[in-house]
Amino acid sequence: MAVILSFGVCGLQYATFASRLVLVRQSLGVTPAVMGLFLLATTAGSVTIMPLTGRLVEHFGDIRIIRVASLLSWISLLAAVACAVNGLAWLIAVPLFLDGIGIGAWDVAQNLAGTRVERAMGRAVMPQFHASYSMATLIGAGVGWVFSRAQAPLLMHVGIIAIIGLITVEACTFWLLPKTTIPPASTTGASQIKERSAWLEPRTILIGVVMLSVSLTEGSANDWITSAIVQSFNTQETMGIACLGVFLAAMTLMRTLGTQLIDRWGRVRTLRLCGACAIAGLLCFGLGPWLWVSVLGAGIWGLGAALGFPVGISAASDDPLRAARRTSVVSTIGYVAFLGGPPLLGMLAGHVGFRNALLVILVPAVVSLLLAGWMAPLKRSIGDAQS
Repeated sequence: MAVILSFGVCGLQYATFASRLVLVRQSLGVTPAVMGLFLLATTAGSVTIMPLTGRLVEHFGDIRIIRVASLLSWISLLAAVACAVNGLAWLIAVPLFLDGIGIGAWDVAQNLAGTRVERAMGRAVMPQFHASYSMATLIGAGVGWVFSRAQAPLLMHVGIIAIIGLITVEACTFWLLPKTTIPPASTTGASQIKERSAWLEPRTILIGVVMLSVSLTEGSANDWITSAIVQSFNTQETMGIACLGVFLAAMTLMRTLGTQLIDRWGRVRTLRLCGACAIAGLLCFGLGPWLWVSVLGAGIWGLGAALGFPVGISAASDDPLRAARRTSVVSTIGYVAFLGGPPLLGMLAGHVGFRNALLVILVPAVVSLLLAGWMAPLKRSIGDAQS
């Protein structure tokens, strides 16, 4: 439950900002391309810290990392919103960079905590943790819709959610598994070589590539569905947020049912089904001539984007002795796309429009479909029950 709460608050933090991105951009008075550049600051922060988070967890424990990282991310988000409402476009990149550091460290630490719980339970439960993230993003989008509808101050919206989020994380970390359950850190030269070699393992890297592909699919939707609906159909921000809510609800549903689907069909067939859904949903969303077709496409797209990341974490942790190292590697690879892809698509949208830019995601969706076979469980692992 503690891991579920941590994932939930992390998703709430992300959705709180993503749901109001239209207003943030309008307050700054910048183009979509410039907003994309600003969001790259968040990516830079995460990419800077994520490769180091494994060692930080070894020294300080994931509990302390989650506490400090969540505090940093919420404070930085508040500072970024303050820059937006005051039109300080030249300054907003600094808090967004710090926010990226907080999100990156927080996410790797909670995924490592989740893999420890999964190993202790002896079965795959990672999709349920990520379902909590998706449910929280859905709630965050709904709360954003309410504040937008009420025309409440943006800083008030983010401030209230930040206080709730900080209190929840501080409380839930008391229930996380203690640091002593983490496999002991490497002490010999040989074991240190093994730790570094996780970046050279073909299976680990290919799992990371699949996670990179599905992360781009998920992250781009979170950031740009609202803007795409507003721009393409000349409608209000609330309708765009509602469409984002459809996407997030579909993701939450699939992640909630994901464990049962994996148990019945196995990882590979389940992920191939998800890949096909992502492709079909993207085509409907990007090419649909009417609003309802795009909304339907967003829902199918959400079903397809749901399971790639949590299943990738489970696949990387099949071997308990190597789980923490491999999880750190694939998380880093996946979040480069989750945080880095959307800003680049935002810059492309400045030239071709948001819906056309989002069609680029068809390429990684096909890649994830083709490489799904690498998610098959290792022999004599937890995943055997899923195959």
